[in-house]
Amino acid sequence: MSGQGQFPAVRAIVLVEGVTDELALTLAARRSGRDLKAEGVSVVPINGAHALSRFLRRLAAEEPGVRLAGLYDEGEEEVIRAALERAGYGPNLDRSQLEGVGFFACIADLEDELIRAASESDLSRLIELAGDAQPWRTFRNQQAWRGRPVNQQFRRFIRSVSERNSRYIRAIVETIDPARLPRPLRLLLDYVEPGQA
Repeated sequence: MSGQGQFPAVRAIVLVEGVTDELALTLAARRSGRDLKAEGVSVVPINGAHALSRFLRRLAAEEPGVRLAGLYDEGEEEVIRAALERAGYGPNLDRSQLEGVGFFACIADLEDELIRAASESDLSRLIELAGDAQPWRTFRNQQAWRGRPVNQQFRRFIRSVSERNSRYIRAIVETIDPARLPRPLRLLLDYVEPGQA
């Protein structure tokens, strides 16, 4: 995993659950004026929280001394805590302690965090720009989704068609003010910033 060529050696590795999280984190860094690869930060999708233990063991062997960090879904906190405890990060880690070792919870997941960070008018504009106004109206009128909060409707809507999810996550990150990026994203970017201990 070490860098080569024009990029510095890897000094930090961020473990995320999937490729959508990788996309969002990379774009959020860029919106904040940062290039993670140039900073020596590698973002690695691990395909779910249950893979964390395996990645921690591998990284301990292959990349000793590299700063580790991660994003995880709130519902997976027990899995993350257990994996970090087995890896020697300490017993009975609470959320504050998890953040102290570089692992940040998304409520309920990063997509949900980003959707809540966008305003309803942002979402409406993105839907119009994507040409999805009619499918969106149809979806919202379905009995199962009628009357639910817009952020819940939108989250289900973007997950209902292949590729729609990453397309909208990209659009949201590129639209919202970087100051409104979700807390776990901001904290993680601060944690892996060059010069952090």
